[in-house]
This record gives sequence, structure tokens and C-alpha cells, in this order.
Amino acid sequence: MAAAKLSLAPDDALNENFLLRLRHKAGDALKRALSKVLGVIDIKARLVYVDRAVIIVRQTFLKLHEIGHACLPWQRGLYAVVEDCEKTISPEISERFDQEANAFASEVLFQLDTFTNEAADHPLSLKTPLKLSKKYGASIYSTIRRYVSTNHRVCMVLVLDPPEFKSVHGFTCTLRRVLASPSFDRTIGRVRWPERFTPDDDIGAFVPIGGRRMSYPRPLRIVNCRGESHDCVAEAFTQTHQIFILVHSIVPTTVVVLGNT
Repeated sequence: MAAAKLSLAPDDALNENFLLRLRHKAGDALKRALSKVLGVIDIKARLVYVDRAVIIVRQTFLKLHEIGHACLPWQRGLYAVVEDCEKTISPEISERFDQEANAFASEVLFQLDTFTNEAADHPLSLKTPLKLSKKYGASIYSTIRRYVSTNHRVCMVLVLDPPEFKSVHGFTCTLRRVLASPSFDRTIGRVRWPERFTPDDDIGAFVPIGGRRMSYPRPLRIVNCRGESHDCVAEAFTQTHQIFILVHSIVPTTVVVLGNT
């Protein structure tokens, strides 16, 4: 924030009166967005407003997101013009700007390749992003996402919704998102995952239940859309409100036999 010459507004600045003034000027699309606003930037005043009620790691990302709006020159200039007139930014451009600001925040938060290089020095395991999330001040979700998407190894993660229990022993988990490393896409390719998992599924069997937070690594065989089978290892971690299942390929060990000459 110092490098961007921005200041953080007082704790109570992002209040209802402030939002009412924004809504009065905003178009319909922005008005809907402002109903759940968590961060705002005032380009002219060089002030960043953040909802202090959200968790600290979320506040950090919100600050970096708003800094992105101020640092990216094509955004900064347009926001400054809009603040001085009755015009508004179209919803399509606003959405694109938010995507760019999110990318900016992620690159700053994980220090470009610093996180990726450090993660590569650790074992391929969910414990690695869980540990590094604390060091980089990032949420567990964003850290796992960064860990997989920038990993040079063959790995992917399934993000599931919490289990919905139908009986004492049965549950259903809905697939929320699939994230794969570039090498997973090249080596294994697309896998047709079901929309829901149960304890009877190979993947559903990894879901931690009964107060457990993790399921430790064990073998898993997956089949890609070409019908090719791959031996992998999978493990799981739950945050209660979401479940992460990390899948990575088994790399065959090369054995070198030295004989007498």
C-alpha cells in the first residue's frame, strides 16, 4: 500500500451511509454488487475501504485487490474519469477489471514465483499448502489452488461441498470444482468426474468424516476420457465447509543395477 501511495480508511468508514452514497450514483448492476460489497477504492482520495468484519486473510486479499485497481494504469485512469462524472463502467468491463485485480492480488500475495519455488522443495502433499498458507497469509483455498495450478508435477485437486448425510453411514458430496496442474493435463488428460460422490465411490471413500480432518495418502486408480488407466495416490483435507482431495500420479522408480566388470 505504501508503494502504491494508498492508505487504509478508518475501521468504520465502510458503513451504510457511505454505501448509500455509492448506490445513489451507481447503475443497476453496480447497485446489486454493492449490496454485498467487501472492499472499495477511492482513486482520487487514495483510500481503500475494507470490511473489517471478514477474516484477516480475506481482508489481506481485499486490500491487494483494491490496490490492483489503483496500480493497473488502464484501470486507474478509467476509474478516475468515472469518479468525476455521472457515467458508469459497463458490467462487462467491470467484471474484466475485477478478474485482473484478482490476478494482481494473487501474484502479489504469492510473490510471483516465490511460493511456487518454495513449494517445489517440499513433498507433494496437502500438508505443504496447508503449512505455506500461514506463511504467505493466504486462505487455504487460494493456497491449494495456487499450489496445484503452478505445480510442475502431475497433480490435481477436487473441491467438494460438505457431505449431506442421508443415513448414519451414507452421505453425498457434490463436486464444486476441479483444478489440475499443466503436467496433469498433458500426462493424464481429461477425466470425466461424476457430479456427486458417496462412501461407496473410490473418491468418496477419501472424504474425512466423524470429526477427522484428513484422510492420509493411499492408492487410487483413475481412468481418463480415452479409457487409459493411471495409478495414482490420493489424500483429503476438510475445512468443514469444503473438502479438498489431492490426486497425484505415481512416478515409477528407476532402479540401476551395477554389476561386476
